[in-house]
Amino acid sequence: MNTASPNRAHGILLFALVAAAVATYTPLFITGGAGAFDFWWWMAANIVGLTGVAAIFDRSFRTTLRDDLRSGRLRKVLLGLWSAALLYIVFAAGNILSRRLLNFAGSDISAVYDFKTGASGVRIALLMVLVIGPGEELFWRVFLQRALADRHGALRGWILTTLLYTLIHAGSGNVMLMLAALVCGAVWGGLYYRFKSPLLNVVSHTAWDVAVFLLFPFT
Repeated sequence: MNTASPNRAHGILLFALVAAAVATYTPLFITGGAGAFDFWWWMAANIVGLTGVAAIFDRSFRTTLRDDLRSGRLRKVLLGLWSAALLYIVFAAGNILSRRLLNFAGSDISAVYDFKTGASGVRIALLMVLVIGPGEELFWRVFLQRALADRHGALRGWILTTLLYTLIHAGSGNVMLMLAALVCGAVWGGLYYRFKSPLLNVVSHTAWDVAVFLLFPFT
């Protein structure tokens, strides 16, 4: 009973956080924000709340972060930047091909960049670098994928997390955004599956976000 009780409590926490992620992200992608509380503030608030709860209740979460920063930091940063560059190249090729093959691709891609409307580039960059990029990896990969891997095995944890990451983007009704989430979720999940490094994933996600949305957008 003593062993089952913590496992059950962890399972309840895991389910609650997944439900909270779906409940908070889905309306975000449907509405794009509300007034001054726009897409970027809402996204940042979502990830701070989810990651904060995960960090409070999952002690191994904090231990994982601490241990990762004790060795190989430069190598992990370089691998993160390299993976972000490769992922950008994949998306650049996908941008060209999808626009030629799918008549809705251009409008769907433009709609993604509409999230930037009314928000300054400086604010978007700061939120991406300081909150959104790091926070998404800390929640989706370091907490959720690791927790699902512990319960269902590493491969299933990777697959389930990727599917959930794709699902939360479905509220947008934007096929290209959902495909982007699927590809990114699979790649970042694969990186965590292979290297188990929060730092590597944070660098990869953040660098890719800044490149795609601000430095070299596909518009």
